[in-house]
Amino acid sequence: MKQILLVTDGCSNVGMSPVVAAAHAKSEGIAVNVVGVLDHGDVGELGASEIDEIARAGGGLSRLVNTRQLSQTVQMMTRKTVVQTIQLAVQKELKQVLGNGSIEALPPEKRGEVVRVIDELGETSGLQVALLIDASASMKPKLAAVEEAIHDLMLSLQARQGKSQIAVFHFPGSRHGDDCVLDMAWTEHLNGMHSIFPKLQMGGTTPTGPAIMHVVDYYLRGQDGETGRKSRYGTDGMMGDYVV
Repeated sequence: MKQILLVTDGCSNVGMSPVVAAAHAKSEGIAVNVVGVLDHGDVGELGASEIDEIARAGGGLSRLVNTRQLSQTVQMMTRKTVVQTIQLAVQKELKQVLGNGSIEALPPEKRGEVVRVIDELGETSGLQVALLIDASASMKPKLAAVEEAIHDLMLSLQARQGKSQIAVFHFPGSRHGDDCVLDMAWTEHLNGMHSIFPKLQMGGTTPTGPAIMHVVDYYLRGQDGETGRKSRYGTDGMMGDYVV
């Protein structure tokens, strides 16, 4: 299962629409969750609307939180999206087998068994989470909270039975660019994470759409760097075709 977790506090202002980019991610089997980080105010009506639209287009969740709630929210959204993904896959299987995709329509004893399987898959299925961090100037005072949230998320993922990996990106890559930078490739460990944030040069535009597309391309290239549709499906059996 694949997720992009976008952490931002403002509106995109460079490049393609982030809503279009999130819809593309969803079509490639990658869910897009968005956390809007507040700081002594809010992200504004336009920013809040964009955050919601990105998550909807990406088949994920969106939340507006202050820095104190960030760590807990990141963990909650990651796990909730895993369960949501599995539920959709199971419902699709039920519809094919029984002609009815509703778990609630099953007899109580069968329903309990399905719920047990969903819980088990939630803990054992492979999971990759790509953290995409808005490094525009307004995010600078919130960076410590973002670092803590990533650290806590990795600890939470390490407690799962299934293989869990994270990668970390930030955007923009330069003050005047619309690129996105890979800070940490797929890893199951915390080693090296604390060296990322001191190096970030905060500032510049907010090219959210191009950044999402960059992360999607990274997913599709896979570990070996080769492009190809095969990276869309993964190796998780029937779940591979049913990622949100």
